[in-house]
Amino acid sequence: MNTLDLQKKKTTKRFFEDDKKHAAQAIRDAQFIAFAPYVFQASVILRDRGILGYVEQSRTEGRTIKDVADHTKMPYYGVRVLMEAGLGIGLLYRHGDRYFLTKTGHVFINHPMARINTDFMRDVCQNGAADLESSILEGRPNGLKQFGNWDTIYQGLSVIAEPARSSWFAFDHYYSDLAFPEVLPFVFEHSPTRILDIGANTGKWALACMEYDPNVHIGLLDLQGQLDEAKKTIDAAGFSGRATYHPFNILDTTQELPDGYDLVFMSQFLNCFTDTQIIGILQKCHDMLHDDGRIIINETFWDCQQYEAGAFSLQMASLYFTTMANGNSQMYDSKVYLGVIDETGFEVVSQNNNIGLSHTILELKKKP
Repeated sequence: MNTLDLQKKKTTKRFFEDDKKHAAQAIRDAQFIAFAPYVFQASVILRDRGILGYVEQSRTEGRTIKDVADHTKMPYYGVRVLMEAGLGIGLLYRHGDRYFLTKTGHVFINHPMARINTDFMRDVCQNGAADLESSILEGRPNGLKQFGNWDTIYQGLSVIAEPARSSWFAFDHYYSDLAFPEVLPFVFEHSPTRILDIGANTGKWALACMEYDPNVHIGLLDLQGQLDEAKKTIDAAGFSGRATYHPFNILDTTQELPDGYDLVFMSQFLNCFTDTQIIGILQKCHDMLHDDGRIIINETFWDCQQYEAGAFSLQMASLYFTTMANGNSQMYDSKVYLGVIDETGFEVVSQNNNIGLSHTILELKKKP
């Protein structure tokens, strides 16, 4: 079975294939886009200044503008314009002079995905977003200059300033960590004894593997800064004897992957590269693995989501890759991704969608 047939068997809900909005909704949505910068800024202030939380505490009684101004010690005028903006944004509704929290407002301040995405946009992306067009035209992350003089954000993650650093890792870990319990059985289905974790990051996945199987040895491969953090994690857990660290620039064509591993694992790693670079990385894996070796890929595809909000979030995250991460990668459409794999020496032998919050597990082996 080729990857295109496999993709057809693994379809999920379809989004973005028609336009059924009424004219009034289309006009409203267009204005929402036009005022999007203020929508975001006002929403964050309403959240971080405790206005939405204070309104939520009132439950069915609601709060007046004066109530909120007195409670938050903010100027009455400022509270008024913020809360009136909250009506149009959809975070608040009003009866008479009393304001109440909407369902959207409740999700915005209480759901971890909304909080983490908002912090990520505020602390990592918003200042660089103005460089989106130049990043697209030049193929490099021009927004990254606000943090440091690096070619990619990954080179600076170990030293990037707070709160951006914490918000970046919270964003990265939230999506991947939720998938770990479901991913582990796929990884250990064929009882690998030596796993190479490419893109090891802080070592959380490697640690999960060592806790899952007391006999497995993990090779962690990443840039030196990330490996320094990962080693702290592994050593603190008492597993230092079961880990090997490989400082490695995966795009260096002169470097070969370390051998002796029977499974390669990559979690949200290949989406950090271009189509051509993915082919090169997989060919490195092909050269290193023996004929029965496997690759397990844990990835987020926007077209494989259960909910439209998930697909939208991933499409917007692609713009982070454009402006801040490296200027040329994205959260992929699975059909594009599978087409890239078809150009390597591997074939997809299984695909499992809806893993964790939003992930897909791909299992690859060498073509016969």
